Amino acid sequence: MYWTLELATYLEDAPWPATAKELIDFCNRSGAPMELIENLQELDEEDDGAQYESIEELWPDYPSKEDFLFNEDEY
Repeated sequence: MYWTLELATYLEDAPWPATAKELIDFCNRSGAPMELIENLQELDEEDDGAQYESIEELWPDYPSKEDFLFNEDEY
């Protein structure tokens, strides 16, 4: 299983909190890449119905706004 920022962006509008099955259904309906669906299927097999509150629970290294050196006040 691997995550990229591109894959994670497909989950920004996901209906959180959600189970892996709900996220798979959301990804199928929204046209997400197959790699993302495969990642979620792997999670579904491992966690057996666990509920996730956000992308950070799926991908602990998901970068937050603080990870980028961007000062919003300057723009």
